[in-house]
Amino acid sequence: MDLEIICRECIKPSSPTPSNLRTHKLCLIDQFVDHFYPPVVYYYPLNRDINLSNSTDINRIVSERLQLLRQSLSETLTHHFYPLAGKLKDDYTVDCNDEGVYFVEARVKSSLNEFLSQPNVTLITKFVPEDGTEQKGGFAGAHVAKIQVTVFSCGGLAICTCISHMFSDGITFGLFLNNWAAIARKNTEDLKFPIYNASSLLHTVDSPEEATRWKTALVVPFCKTGRGVTRRFVFDAKAIANLKSKATGPRAQNPTSVEAVSAFLFKRITVGFRKRSGVDKPNMLTHLVNLRRKLKPPISDCSIGNLLWQANALCTEDDLELDGIVYRLREAIKKVHEDFVKCLQDDDAFLKIGKSLEDEAEVFSRAADKISFSSWRSFGFYNIDFGWGKPTWVSSIGWEEMITTFFNIITLMDTRSGDGIEGWVLLSEEDMTLLEIDKELLAFATMDPSPLDI
Repeated sequence: MDLEIICRECIKPSSPTPSNLRTHKLCLIDQFVDHFYPPVVYYYPLNRDINLSNSTDINRIVSERLQLLRQSLSETLTHHFYPLAGKLKDDYTVDCNDEGVYFVEARVKSSLNEFLSQPNVTLITKFVPEDGTEQKGGFAGAHVAKIQVTVFSCGGLAICTCISHMFSDGITFGLFLNNWAAIARKNTEDLKFPIYNASSLLHTVDSPEEATRWKTALVVPFCKTGRGVTRRFVFDAKAIANLKSKATGPRAQNPTSVEAVSAFLFKRITVGFRKRSGVDKPNMLTHLVNLRRKLKPPISDCSIGNLLWQANALCTEDDLELDGIVYRLREAIKKVHEDFVKCLQDDDAFLKIGKSLEDEAEVFSRAADKISFSSWRSFGFYNIDFGWGKPTWVSSIGWEEMITTFFNIITLMDTRSGDGIEGWVLLSEEDMTLLEIDKELLAFATMDPSPLDI
């Protein structure tokens, strides 16, 4: 895929940020999150009901849509999303300097339909905006938000949005995108304004080095450098219903779709681990948990920040029936809700979080490996309509043939119909080779299907 960068610019807020809002304080949990940009890509075909006679008409419509995206983004930043137009300053603050969201326009010569008929997840990385800071390391001075709009020869668009994870989690991400789309449609009734109360509830502490040390205690034991491979395993509604039935047992009643698919993928990946290594040790399952409604008092999903935490479950050989895995996961989430949330608003919350991480690191040192799950199913990504319809597909990106130190990462996303799940699985080459031929997995999931067929 030949991609040409047409322009790079910064989209500024339509009106200046007030002087009293020029500094945004990150909250306590933000200090335990690394700076990286989780990309999400939305694919929009040219509307089929538009009467097009020649390429001039396509270029006109594309030009109008690009202008609408720029203008509505500028207005959205003014509607209380001003930190996205700033830059990260240090471990505690965003400099809301109105420099703007980094915005790239690019073009490819192939059609969107051609790409979607058999998408190569590795090529999706071409849709991700780069501003040169990726190679420099560190985060001071990095844009909070970056966007790339890639125009296909047919007039279809791929819109990739990236927001630093130090500033937001997926719920904040979805809030921003839905507001941007609503403003583009001139539908103010759908606007939900962000609330910046996280830093006052969860106070930042002047100890970033300590936060890094505690994070490292859980991460480093499972790091290994190698070549990563990404595959999509798609579960339709029927397969999910069957898995929910299989995951129902003495230890787990009424499993959710996310619980059933997570447990199933964890089991199949663990079976592959043991075939490859011959090691019969427990494995660690982690799942991200939204804390907003668990705080006392609960806070709104419009609250901005990384208001989530990782639930960690150690699963032994005895737990590898699906209901056992769901049980362990629920117990881990329950522990986050009951124990972790209690300490968050204490004066010594930072030290208590660190102690909790150290205790968990000692427990999980017995694990052979860690498999991490994150569900993006509640973020409303398929509702993002800028005025020309909802996306045909929403994707993450692939890491095939890229050298990485992080493996065993699974992102669960909706299918367009809303009743299926796409599991984006990143494993090492040797582990993925076993998973690709796992007959039990392939009896329930389709590997790398075209989004046009789902």
